Amino acid sequence: MTTRRTILLASPRSFCAGVERAVDIVERLLAARSGPIYVRKQIVHNTRVVDDLRQRGAIFVDELDQVPEGATVVFSAHGVAPVVHQDAARRGLDVVDATCPLVTKVHIEARRYAARGDTVVLIGHAGHEEVEGTLGEAPEQTVLVETLADVEALQVDDPDRVSYLTQTTLAVDETTALIDALRNKFPGARGPDTADICYATTNRQSALTVIAEQADLVLVVGSANSSNSVRLVELAERNGTTAYLVDRADDVPVSWFDGVQVVGLTAGASAPPELVNEVIERIASWGPVEVIEHEVTRETVRFTLPPAVRQV
Repeated sequence: MTTRRTILLASPRSFCAGVERAVDIVERLLAARSGPIYVRKQIVHNTRVVDDLRQRGAIFVDELDQVPEGATVVFSAHGVAPVVHQDAARRGLDVVDATCPLVTKVHIEARRYAARGDTVVLIGHAGHEEVEGTLGEAPEQTVLVETLADVEALQVDDPDRVSYLTQTTLAVDETTALIDALRNKFPGARGPDTADICYATTNRQSALTVIAEQADLVLVVGSANSSNSVRLVELAERNGTTAYLVDRADDVPVSWFDGVQVVGLTAGASAPPELVNEVIERIASWGPVEVIEHEVTRETVRFTLPPAVRQV
């Protein structure tokens, strides 16, 4: 008789309010406008979402010079630097900004800290679109740190005038360690009144921590360029559990499950819920499963759509 395998399903998981808002914006524009809808970069970092929107007519571009003058362009949920807004205005583009409001909050903080003359220390990952956008708010006064070694080596013009910000999709425990190190080096360092790491990132990490301790194996549904998804894999591994990032159900081989009875399953904030269901179906195709959901909190956050699509 085949032994029943248990799937521990983390909750919350999958789409957050910022991702839902961004995807909804593009979907509404595709439905309402006859002309092409361009999207600068990936609207969110998920292969399935981008492929689906592309099949429905969205045109994804890397830079604005690929967008015809006067056309409609959507800025992704990760935000853009002021120079991108300026370039769009100069070329007469019809911009619909899908930046997550929690990322916009970090941009506002960056401008405020720079305006009072501080060196702004941004904790984040180099090359990530969100980080590039935030750095662009005050590039001459902002410095990026990624590791404790970066903090240790950091030199500023005035140690008494230091502020810090963080990327919204970082690991909570690692970011806390970096902030502590920064405050130890610069005791007067000032940060935001509320944490920059977004509620969805924190909730998904908390939910995974609960099930990772009980699981033989953890699967995180998400794309490789999704920061919050990668952080979930790293979190499980720090808890001593083998973990894999999977973009789709076909990425999951049966060989991973040799000797595995309890599987922890979650998804990053940019991964659609149906991808989780497809992974469950794949595991179930190899034998009986029992799915047990572990909910640590219920998310009720909703973000208002921009005026350009609100009545669409």
